[in-house]
Amino acid sequence: MFELALQNLLSPMVLFFLLGCGLTAVRSDLSIPGAVAKLLVLYLMMSIGFRGGAEVAHQGLSSKLLLSIVAGLLLSFLTPFVAFALLRLTTGLDRVNAASVAAHYGSISAVTFVTGLSALAQLGIPYEGFMVAVAAVMETPAIISGLALGRRDALANGRQELLREILLNGAVVMLLGSFAIGIFTGDRGMTMLQPFLIQMFPGFLCLFLLDMGLVAGRGLRDGWRSLSPQVVVFAVVMPLIGATAAALMAPLVGLSVGGTAVLIILAASASYIAVPAAMQLALPQANPAIPLTLSLGVTFPFNLVVGIPVYIAVAQRMAG
Repeated sequence: MFELALQNLLSPMVLFFLLGCGLTAVRSDLSIPGAVAKLLVLYLMMSIGFRGGAEVAHQGLSSKLLLSIVAGLLLSFLTPFVAFALLRLTTGLDRVNAASVAAHYGSISAVTFVTGLSALAQLGIPYEGFMVAVAAVMETPAIISGLALGRRDALANGRQELLREILLNGAVVMLLGSFAIGIFTGDRGMTMLQPFLIQMFPGFLCLFLLDMGLVAGRGLRDGWRSLSPQVVVFAVVMPLIGATAAALMAPLVGLSVGGTAVLIILAASASYIAVPAAMQLALPQANPAIPLTLSLGVTFPFNLVVGIPVYIAVAQRMAG
């Protein structure tokens, strides 16, 4: 586990993230234009989605795919209730803010997902291609749970705008669309796009994680005043709770070592893209600085540096 953690820490992706955090600490004026950052997100989702679809086309559909999707849906829907109870018991957050934070921890971080897949690729550990579909379906259930916890009438007020924000989120649409195209074109499409989607992927990921480091550093610098020590502890403990639940569920589905690691990584991550937009529409009275600073400034770095190696090691130990 220590060797995995050291290898992950010294990978170019993690080092570029740490570089971004360090540059923010010294108040460097380096920044990634917003349009470029959005393009990087779309590229990463396109690459992961297409590769997953091509792998499904190669292997074929199976009952394991359906079971994995059900497992992902359950994890996403139920995790916010655990997070909400923990926040209310251990922190001073009110009901609305606790529900908002809980929703973030039931959904997933696409960047943590992508980084986890990259770590598996470096270690030569294969995983089921359909885990891309599992990641996509884990975005939405947590939002519904968060709204039910925070405000019962939130599901009725602004329902059309909220559904549009959830279902037409750019990253999710690109992930699912590329997944479908990958299934349709299969090995032929993968051969055609391999130089763009495979060989260029590590470089784009490094550039994106540099931007994430800059964003995380600014979030910690500007938002730490809104966080209590108990809330910060929650941001480290909650990923471990989600990871444990996924680790217990993976053997029931029959996932491989790589698939188990992916499910654990998904369950341990916290959203900072789709859920913040939905919460802003449905729970406008919640303070957005709290969940964003926690998910991007605390949980994401924890998973990137410590969590992912631990989750992969647990998956390996479970299989061994």
